[in-house]
Amino acid sequence: MKKLLQLTVYLVVALSNQQVGAQDMQFSQFYAAPIYLNPAFTGSTEWTRVGMNYRNQWPGLDHSFNTFSAYFDHFIAHRNSGVGVIVNGTRDTFAQMQNIDLGLTYSYRVRLGEERYLHAGVQASFVNRNVNVEGIVLGTQLDIDRGIVVGEGVNWVTDVSQRSHEDINAGLYYYDDKFWLGIAAHHLTRPYTSFLQMEENRLPIRYSIHGGATFDLFSPAIGDVINNILQERTLSLAFNYKRQGEFDQLDLGAELFYAPVIVGLWYRGLPTKHALPNNEALIALMGFSLPNDLQVGYSYDFTVSRLGWRNSGGAHEVSVRYTFRNYKLGKRHDRAIPGFKY
Repeated sequence: MKKLLQLTVYLVVALSNQQVGAQDMQFSQFYAAPIYLNPAFTGSTEWTRVGMNYRNQWPGLDHSFNTFSAYFDHFIAHRNSGVGVIVNGTRDTFAQMQNIDLGLTYSYRVRLGEERYLHAGVQASFVNRNVNVEGIVLGTQLDIDRGIVVGEGVNWVTDVSQRSHEDINAGLYYYDDKFWLGIAAHHLTRPYTSFLQMEENRLPIRYSIHGGATFDLFSPAIGDVINNILQERTLSLAFNYKRQGEFDQLDLGAELFYAPVIVGLWYRGLPTKHALPNNEALIALMGFSLPNDLQVGYSYDFTVSRLGWRNSGGAHEVSVRYTFRNYKLGKRHDRAIPGFKY
């Protein structure tokens, strides 16, 4: 309870001096959640793919934030199109707030050269949000000097405990044999998010730009002699910058792929003008890209913000993906597409 109260007081004090808009969920392994990152990634593998992501944030507190995403996408070669479906969900065990987002995605691929492509994607979603308003602790109930919760909350409970709305996301994704760059805009409809003031507090548009480059580390003479195949050994450098309302964030990372093992390191943070610095976390990652087209990744966030790693417990995140390949198509679809795997 002490840790939870520390978090509550910290958030109340930090946010009391600024206007705050609702913020989206996020993954440290955002390239392992490609459709959530950018709908233009739909069909980007040129195969059929299914994946799932799960994140448990701040497990060291009495309550935590749980996030998941599951998706399926398929590339239709003769139409140069990708189609997919995605389900996202969050649960805040403190306020008992839940959010479920069901979306359909479509992308179209344009060939710009022998090894250069551009994908344009769009996502249409239906979102449902609900909250247990009776379980929320308000700032007026906190005795900061004694570090306890006192008194009864203001009687603000209404019959409006859930809201639903439609949403639209869109993005572009360019890549060649070594480089990739994407831009995306989420919540183009700017839906209303308040449970009390129905026509106020619209969700800000989330803009993001992400990209990077992949470098080969092997020579043609190095490979798996026994199986007569060339083992992939690459180093990738990448970034992801996003802005939503008054808040922005930059992720910088590197990933080493020494088949079948993947190791990576990310830094999440960006000094800002706000009272709450967002120097947030260092992220360590390990994954495996198995010969049966199964990819599994695990990452851990070391909190470096004022919340503290010992208080928060960091964050655990797991991703699983499987690609259904049609090997009868031969080399036509075996072209490597650069990019982070996690």
